[in-house]
Amino acid sequence: MAQQNDPHRQVMIAAHFDLDGVKAGLKGHPEWLNIEYDWGPEGGLETPLGAAAHVGNRRIAEYLLGLGAPLTPTTAAMLGMTGALEAFIDTDPASVNARGAHGIPLLGHAAFSGRVAVCDFLMANGCDGAGVTLGLLNAAGRGDSGMARWMLEHGADATATNFQGKTVLELARASGSADLVALIEQHL
Repeated sequence: MAQQNDPHRQVMIAAHFDLDGVKAGLKGHPEWLNIEYDWGPEGGLETPLGAAAHVGNRRIAEYLLGLGAPLTPTTAAMLGMTGALEAFIDTDPASVNARGAHGIPLLGHAAFSGRVAVCDFLMANGCDGAGVTLGLLNAAGRGDSGMARWMLEHGADATATNFQGKTVLELARASGSADLVALIEQHL
């Protein structure tokens, strides 16, 4: 694991939320497009695309794909690319249970797509359902009541907290969606 001022680390941090930072970092070092940064025993390996995918950052993911980063099942799920997911599963059936950066399951990524049909497709093709609670947290953070409902119907824990210690209900309230708040309250 590298030090705080490691330029690879700075690009990886930017890849989560700072498109301009990603552009600046890769401008001088295009070979870093697919670097695997080691966050250590607790964090594992992560690529810039993996960073963007697991936080649902569509703009950064699409930028990195445009530069030639290889599409992964987790990124395809986050972007709602059912056709690409079908191709991954046809090639490797185990990819229906792929995990991305930090070991985050496919359904956690799919929640960012906003497309319940993507989750239905994954389940119909053998997805083990891992990640429904993370998917609920992600949906609540985005104010997506349809996706939250799907995650709850598939066993998500409405009492869960995210990495910042925020509850699903707190995220729902912060999203401003009264429908989502009501849905979560029904499941507490």
